[in-house]
Amino acid sequence: MKHTLKRIAAALERLAPPPPAAADWLDAPAYVWTGAGARAVPQIVAPPLNLLQGIDKQKAAAAENVRRHAAGLPAHDMLLWGARGMGKSALVRASVATAQGAHGDTLALVQVGADALATLADLFAALAVVERRFVVFIDDLGFADGDSDGPRRLRSWLDGGVEARPANVRLAVTSNRRAVVARHLDEQDDPLNPRDVVDDQLALADRFGLSLGFHACNQDDYLAMVAGYAEAQGLDWDRGEALEWSKRRGARSGRVAMHFVTELAGRQGA
Repeated sequence: MKHTLKRIAAALERLAPPPPAAADWLDAPAYVWTGAGARAVPQIVAPPLNLLQGIDKQKAAAAENVRRHAAGLPAHDMLLWGARGMGKSALVRASVATAQGAHGDTLALVQVGADALATLADLFAALAVVERRFVVFIDDLGFADGDSDGPRRLRSWLDGGVEARPANVRLAVTSNRRAVVARHLDEQDDPLNPRDVVDDQLALADRFGLSLGFHACNQDDYLAMVAGYAEAQGLDWDRGEALEWSKRRGARSGRVAMHFVTELAGRQGA
């Protein structure tokens, strides 16, 4: 019986996939952290900074902050919040790629999936001993209603907790809301402390040294986005058609502009 069990155990061991190799944190420009480990990404895919139109102030602030971090200067954790499709995620990636162009491999991007947030302390422990600087990127962050542990953990990691992010790491978080978590009118009806819940939520946003708001663009900004993307690919485009495209989608944004230019590129065989 013992012999049979050993044979079964050996067979299962052979069938099981080998454990993932430990990431070489000095080797790649970017990584994806899964919670169980990291996967190297050979290239950061991002538009050049000059193609990101209609967000000039946000672009200048984010790019300069990332440049400082790459250069080993004091830099902020960043919260990029606001309208969908206005380039929040693209700006993070483009800022890191630009800083890498200027400072070489001193900086890397590490993207963390929403399902791996609980393991951020493990990631920080791994990065703290590496002679390199990192931007840990959490895209489209949001917490479920009633989740108080998640926001509190993130506040602790940002500032003051025993497992706070190490000195060679800065966080870049994108969210559709400044407060990151939803606010409801009934939270202000608490007869004891009407503002407590709202203040608790905003306390998370206040932990970021740099908070950048992104708002829906106007028509001129949208057309400038279309022009920038189209001209970079050598495409002809029509103003009226670009506006009609945005009307059919009910929005004007960088994402809508890029979708329109993708359509043009397909038609024109670019």
